[in-house]
Amino acid sequence: MMRWWWFGPSVGQPELDRELTAMADAGLGGVEVAYVYPLARATTEFGSDAFLADLRFAAERAHQLGLRFDLTLGSGWSFGGPHVSAALAARQLDWERREIGPGPLELPVVSMWPGDELIAAYVGAGSLQEQPDSYERVPVVGGRLMMGPGAGPRVVLLAYARLTGQNVKRAAVGAEGPVLDHYSAAAVEAHLHAVGDPMLDAVPAELIGSVFCDSLEVYGADWTTRLPAEFARRRGYDILPVLYRLTVDGPDSGRARADFHRTLAELYEENFVGGCQRWAAGRGVPFRIQSYGTPPATISSYRYADLFEGEGWGWREITQTRWASSAAHLYGRTLVSAEVWTWVHSPSFRATPLDLKGEAHEHLLNGINQLIGHGWPYSPTDASGLGWFFYASGALDDRNPWWPAMPELTRYLSRLCWLLQQGEPIADVALYVPNEDLFATMGRAQGGTLDTWREAKRQIPEMIPAKIRAAGLDYDLIDDEALAVTAPDHYRVIIILNASTIPKITAVWLDHARASGGTVLTIDSATDLTNALVAAVSPDLGISPATPDIGFVHRRTRAADVYVVINTGPRAQTSAVAPSTSQRDFEQWDATSGHVLRSGTASESIELTLHPYEATVIILSDQPVTQIPVETRTRHRLPLNGPWQVAYGDEPARPVELPHTWEDERGREHYSGAASYTTTIELDGVDGQAWIDFGDCEVLDGGATQHDLVGASYRVAVRGPVGEVAQVRVNGIDCSLAWAPPYRVQITDALRSGTNKIEIIVYNTAANALAADRDITRLAAESEARYGRRFRMQDLDRAMESVQSGLLRVPTIVLSK
Repeated sequence: MMRWWWFGPSVGQPELDRELTAMADAGLGGVEVAYVYPLARATTEFGSDAFLADLRFAAERAHQLGLRFDLTLGSGWSFGGPHVSAALAARQLDWERREIGPGPLELPVVSMWPGDELIAAYVGAGSLQEQPDSYERVPVVGGRLMMGPGAGPRVVLLAYARLTGQNVKRAAVGAEGPVLDHYSAAAVEAHLHAVGDPMLDAVPAELIGSVFCDSLEVYGADWTTRLPAEFARRRGYDILPVLYRLTVDGPDSGRARADFHRTLAELYEENFVGGCQRWAAGRGVPFRIQSYGTPPATISSYRYADLFEGEGWGWREITQTRWASSAAHLYGRTLVSAEVWTWVHSPSFRATPLDLKGEAHEHLLNGINQLIGHGWPYSPTDASGLGWFFYASGALDDRNPWWPAMPELTRYLSRLCWLLQQGEPIADVALYVPNEDLFATMGRAQGGTLDTWREAKRQIPEMIPAKIRAAGLDYDLIDDEALAVTAPDHYRVIIILNASTIPKITAVWLDHARASGGTVLTIDSATDLTNALVAAVSPDLGISPATPDIGFVHRRTRAADVYVVINTGPRAQTSAVAPSTSQRDFEQWDATSGHVLRSGTASESIELTLHPYEATVIILSDQPVTQIPVETRTRHRLPLNGPWQVAYGDEPARPVELPHTWEDERGREHYSGAASYTTTIELDGVDGQAWIDFGDCEVLDGGATQHDLVGASYRVAVRGPVGEVAQVRVNGIDCSLAWAPPYRVQITDALRSGTNKIEIIVYNTAANALAADRDITRLAAESEARYGRRFRMQDLDRAMESVQSGLLRVPTIVLSK
């Protein structure tokens, strides 16, 4: 699916129809509509009758095309808008310290800003230099703080509840306003009544796949009006006498902080996630959420929703994607999605099909089996320059010259996602997330965050999940609440790292796990983890020689074990893999075509050769298979040395020498489009199979991450022999496309004896045109002048970095006999 950005909102139904048709033609499965800031004068307002009519039109057209249609329950993020009053807006605690002398003091309670509320006041013996260890609560009498005399200098500590002031980010016109209080049932109900009900009144449930909430980014929100009452009801004591412990260390500080943040998490779960789910169920649609960030959502917070979604690539670390997939595995959700390509090869239009494939693999290795692309920008066909596109992330639509490769990419990813929805996920290891410890140390008052996922990443070093994967194992994150639905014998190993507080119910579950034959590894660091894992459990998939680039996902059905094995690195890898299964027969499937490559009896290991960023599928079962041996034919290589000609678009063809880079030609630096290369070759006869091989990749320095860009930008660490997609036509017959390693196209059926005309149509990216585009900068400036600063275009000055378009190697015909 694709996130479909509607700017403004300014959309037209003919263009909505065109874009939906283009998505369907490209093999996409659906759209998730997101309504964001304007790039031109808005033609409607968010929530207006005209806007809702456009939603209904798009939903009906998507249904006709067989596309799923999902709606975001608000504009921009986080949820809020003009319907959110001060009483319903996000709030936070702010602390003020003042040093006073020993004399008695009376102070009026005053508010610096509208909405400020003094929650509690405290006084303690000490100074700002020698801070008090404890405080006593100061009474408020008639609107005045009453402090008696002391023995020496003292510190007054004031706790104010204040509006965060955060407004909805990237809001559409008509959607501006404060972010709502995600801990308040009343705030959530008001939002759903103002935004959700009109949408689902306009678009009936049978046209909707799900309603959606993007990642939680309610900055600093750690208070809600009903928190003291809810705290007392849930925790059994009054928080106000000890609220100062949030910001003052002492013997009971850990407990107070843990109880405080757990209460926030529960209010978020029950009132926001649960409230949205109950409302959605009442309207007959599922509720999907990216449940991480602030408020402090735990893994188990997901259980209040219908559909779980993650974000972030990186299969050897704890990503938000792993947060979501673990929750799905724990709570029995077959489908788990991820927002993919959020920052792919920034800036926009730099991404190639190989970038998209490589990053998608990282999500599959994290347990994801549905991809939501980020994204497709709505853009009028008559827009100037490159048109409209999002301030960040990929612009993944049919304006990319390489778009002819998109149907093949979507078939490939859809095939793998479908396969990974079969059966049950297999993970031998549970990695315990100590929520009590995280709640006790997190929080703004300590200079930290309210993001439980982020705090877990700090407590659990990246090398822990990396060592688990290097040991040929997969894992789920698990927390205390999830143990109630997890059998003690489900995992073979449970790893507990640096956990100082284990709740009693968790300790009992761990005892049952040991009694069931499991191993509980309590460790202080990652140093000895590898040896401990080897001693405790055999690999699920042994990989030899060991390499950090090869990963796998394992699903088990009633009839078979399914392994998707992926090379995530820039170099070809040959490895022997040994599945941990008693089933003796195997098939290896080509993940691109779905065809069986070979089959046989699984001995101790199966040898695999994987090209850069290539995946393959191993199926093991007790069903007898027909033996298909590995091809051992001799091969003859015929370099296509030319003479070659090249033609750009409708221009006349002219001679060219290979390798050929467009950017080296005068006047071609900013050309984005296609060029046709042609030559001929004489063959005496054609016996056996034949391919055109474009050559190997060049490995780039710097790896796959661009840490100097905003966000976690992904790019593959290779330059292909083609920049970026090659369509092969032999004797007028379309053969196939080359856009990923191995850059090889089967041409057997198109060759003939005698003269053969070879045509290679190369498509590049739109990065070249982006570098020369001044219209998007003008549109952004005009939008800011008209509507205020709602976004900033990012990294446009880097559009041409490392770009090479054209036929970058001399192709070779490979004949196999």
